[in-house]
Amino acid sequence: MKVLVATEKPFAAAAVEGIKKEVEAAGNELALLEKYTDKAQLLDAVKDADAMIIRSDKVDAEVLEAAKNLKIVVRAGAGYDNIDLAAATANNVVAENTPGQNSNAVAELVFGLLVYTVRNFYNGKAGSELKDKKIGILAFGNVGRNVARVAKGFGMDVYAFDAFCPADVIEAAGVHAAKSQNELFQTCDIVSLHIPATPETIKSINYATVNQMPKGGILINTARKEVINEPELIKLLAEREDLKYITDIKPDADEDFKKFEGRYFSTPKKMGAQTAEANVNAGIAAAKQINAFFKDGCTKFKVNK
Repeated sequence: MKVLVATEKPFAAAAVEGIKKEVEAAGNELALLEKYTDKAQLLDAVKDADAMIIRSDKVDAEVLEAAKNLKIVVRAGAGYDNIDLAAATANNVVAENTPGQNSNAVAELVFGLLVYTVRNFYNGKAGSELKDKKIGILAFGNVGRNVARVAKGFGMDVYAFDAFCPADVIEAAGVHAAKSQNELFQTCDIVSLHIPATPETIKSINYATVNQMPKGGILINTARKEVINEPELIKLLAEREDLKYITDIKPDADEDFKKFEGRYFSTPKKMGAQTAEANVNAGIAAAKQINAFFKDGCTKFKVNK
């Protein structure tokens, strides 16, 4: 079987080496398409691939239809909105992600950004501390649980809400279970977003939602850009000079947000999984899942129907 690693932004060399070892140990062939600059290159590379590993690369209907031999595509990471799931199903392709592999990296980034923020972006002026602050975690999956773990180390009061995670599971992790998303925003000084971009969540973080936050509230987004209703958040930040918005996903309206100097920060590009460890973990996990699929038909991490 031919396994294509198609990455516009390549894996670290150690990750590629680990993927290669996993793939070849199972008797499969590895092909690399790195730093490609045109979709035509991807369309050509997938023609004879039986499996594909991607990062943030878009696998749409055109790519899937060009990949006549493709049986499985694995996104090395938790989010998978860059794969057209309906088109994958229509082309009899299994789509998978690698949940949990980047979780610690994202959680650590959350606190790197938070410390930077509460210390006034290190501008020399007195800031505040995270200890005893209330942090709300919206979605208690792999990343959310790691955020809770780190928050406890800072001595924070940790809350979480997840529509799909029972309150007793959240409480068992030593975290206060909010009864609703609204309660989370009303209660917490800081709200950290870890929700996926779905029809239900897209633009759900809006004026009314965020306006419930206490004075001096900080909204931090290391999830997906699409969950933010940008025009409404801009309107709110203009009205409430006490609020801050911090993200590792540059908004479409970045220039408008930049007007809120001292209350807005975005990294130049998505940074959540940008660690050597996460890079290697996710890549090797993807290779192992492909090997398991070809060996035993395992689809444990399948995300399409």
